[in-house]
Amino acid sequence: MEDNRIIDLYWARREEAILETDRKYGSYCRSISLHILKNREDSEECVNDTWLRAWDTMPPKRPDFLAAFLGKITRNLSISRYRMNHARKRGSGEMDLLLMELEECLPSPGSVEEEIESRETAKAIDRFLYDMEEESRNFFIRRYFYVDSVKEIAERFGVSESKVKSQLFRIRNRLKSHLEKEGIVL
Repeated sequence: MEDNRIIDLYWARREEAILETDRKYGSYCRSISLHILKNREDSEECVNDTWLRAWDTMPPKRPDFLAAFLGKITRNLSISRYRMNHARKRGSGEMDLLLMELEECLPSPGSVEEEIESRETAKAIDRFLYDMEEESRNFFIRRYFYVDSVKEIAERFGVSESKVKSQLFRIRNRLKSHLEKEGIVL
């Protein structure tokens, strides 16, 4: 079913919207969540919560790209679940490593203007990614959106792990400089 038709079902408040969303995007959202959580039951709950969040959000929101809209919801819910699951026991998992990697080049949360700063930061990162060469952009997105391991990225693109690591290191440094030039306090 076409995305516009699925969105129309949400706007009409028809429960068929959830069934069609799961049919078309279920495996995509489960993949995102499972990559972050490494737990099928928690992933399934996050995907179900994604459908609920989509139901609660449409209307009034009408997403331009349903896949990206659902993927972002799933990712955010999965990261929240991950943090909740690991609040007391900080392990050495991929997600902890990923968050540590980005820690130095993203502003810290907690200020009064956090929501506005988050939007400005997102726009600045979008501009940064838009100007980046395709391979670097793919590495960045696979690592920091889809939470792929360095090994998975290397295998996907047919390059060495050391190339992926060094490129991600350089990207993070360029991102940090870019955000500082944009006036975003880190």
